[in-house]
Amino acid sequence: MISTPRPGTAVITAPFSTGDLRSVLGMYATGVTVITTQGVSEPYGMTANSFTGVSFDPPLVLVCAMSQQQGAAIISANGHFAVNVLAAGQESISRFFASRRRPRGPDAFAEIAHRRLATGAPIIDGVAAYLDCSLVAEYEAGDHMILIGEVLALGADTAAGPPLVYYAGGYRTL
Repeated sequence: MISTPRPGTAVITAPFSTGDLRSVLGMYATGVTVITTQGVSEPYGMTANSFTGVSFDPPLVLVCAMSQQQGAAIISANGHFAVNVLAAGQESISRFFASRRRPRGPDAFAEIAHRRLATGAPIIDGVAAYLDCSLVAEYEAGDHMILIGEVLALGADTAAGPPLVYYAGGYRTL
């Protein structure tokens, strides 16, 4: 059956802009994570919503990081990372690690309560869940790096409340 789009529905065919793609991808609701790692001399963190489970056996997860930013390079060099799944009340933490103006270096986690587990990557206090991972593979894909980690430690805190969600260009809660 062939149908026509509803009124108000945009149909965009190639070539389309990065903004068009971002807008359409934004219609897919995602959880919000902060990916952390412990560098040679200092911790590092970045907000990311490209995260998914890959395999139960072995336990693998996948995150995507922009190639042009230092996060992918630091994780690659360190060989480990943690995925911190933010709770609904942690929007300010997401914004902090998404900002290009946030403190870098040893002060990056000065005001973010955290602990360390298997890999030494920061696990942020109060998150809905976390996965502490060893990097097992990385792939270049356009302007991003696909990073696959084997889960070494994990946890969930049902008392943290529902997860923070990102949809249509804004933070949401369930």
